[in-house]
Amino acid sequence: MADRGYLPLAQTTMQGIKEYMRQNPQKLAEVLGQNPSYVFFRTLDDNSDGPIGALGTPLMGEYAGAVDRHHITLGAPLFVATTHPETRHGLNRLIMAQDTGSAIKGAVRVDYFWGYGDEAGRVAGKMKHTGYVWQLLPNGVSPQYRP
Repeated sequence: MADRGYLPLAQTTMQGIKEYMRQNPQKLAEVLGQNPSYVFFRTLDDNSDGPIGALGTPLMGEYAGAVDRHHITLGAPLFVATTHPETRHGLNRLIMAQDTGSAIKGAVRVDYFWGYGDEAGRVAGKMKHTGYVWQLLPNGVSPQYRP
């Protein structure tokens, strides 16, 4: 949105984008049509466990990540080190590769799943920090590159 001149870079948070869309509803189709990573979700009935990931199981808030399955095997344990967007403290955690996403490309890209609901959405909307990720492998297993 910043590249197209809709918002200053500092305001391209989820909250900033939502506010822009509320103030400019006529631009909704135009903006969404330019974003290749925009995701349409479907509502699941009677699923209080949260959204279903690529493994076919509910995603675990703060313990799941979306990965590029060409580089990281679904179900693999990952260690992530980043910065919490609100506390600015280190966030170092073991998570599982439970989902994929069209905008997640490469071996060192993980989208951290904060959970579902208003609070998780608020925190996730502030996340702009980079970090580090390590895929954990059993002894004797060599990493394989899958182009």
